[in-house]
Amino acid sequence: MPEIVQHCPLCGSATHSPFDERHFRGYRVINVICQSCGLVYQSPRMDEAESQAFYQAEYRLLYQGQEGPNTKDLKVQSQRAEVTLEFIQPHIKSASRLLDIGCSSGLLLQKFSAYFHASAWGIEPGDMYRQYAQLAGLEVFTSLDELKQAGSPPFSLVSMMHVLEHLPDPVGYLADLRLHRLEQDGWLLLEVPNLYAHDSFEVAHLVSYSPHTLKQVVEKAGYRVAALRKHGQPRSKQLPLYITLLAIPSPVSTYKLKPEHYVHLRRQWGFFRRRLVQRIFPYQAWLPVE
Repeated sequence: MPEIVQHCPLCGSATHSPFDERHFRGYRVINVICQSCGLVYQSPRMDEAESQAFYQAEYRLLYQGQEGPNTKDLKVQSQRAEVTLEFIQPHIKSASRLLDIGCSSGLLLQKFSAYFHASAWGIEPGDMYRQYAQLAGLEVFTSLDELKQAGSPPFSLVSMMHVLEHLPDPVGYLADLRLHRLEQDGWLLLEVPNLYAHDSFEVAHLVSYSPHTLKQVVEKAGYRVAALRKHGQPRSKQLPLYITLLAIPSPVSTYKLKPEHYVHLRRQWGFFRRRLVQRIFPYQAWLPVE
């Protein structure tokens, strides 16, 4: 049965209002906005059993038309690994143990492990993608629980590329990583779609982040943001489709609730700008996958 979200995943408020309703590939997707903090999230959404069945049997087919990696997907992942490495290089000078949650085909892990000369582990629930990464020689588990059973020590860099938006409790999940999976001086790397430029509202996206609300979630989970950028790489030179964030555990909480205002207007302006850029710079707005 669909699950009504009673409390905001960021601030816990029970007060929200409608934000967006649409159909996405046969699914009705309803998003609301928290009246206290401005976070946009899906409600109702799939319950835990529905979500597990969806990711096991339908997710890849719905989004890509096949269960395993295709050529276009692999090229995009390879390009994303390149631009992400460029983003973290000025900040992370060394890393000995890497964990990529939602590692997909493992291309980012391979790129990072080669650069840092580091040991690499991955989490990937999709059977075909996990097998692809394992064939490349990576140690990839089905879930964090399976990794815990293997007795893995903490990691110096934990990455989650286009994963956080799929999680029902982002604050709790990131806090658990900080306490149990990350070294005290380790790094957290996130990338999510940008609410103010990306379509965002998909059945698998339980939370839609702006730069502000992403930073708030990370700070509430006990981190300090070291770097944040809005960009479109590898899909666009002009559109800020994505938010990439780098953070470290904070010994003192830096979180203070700072509501985001004018979220509707910000999204409308973002999409007006997107349409304008697509018209003026069509070949830079959307880059071919080469």
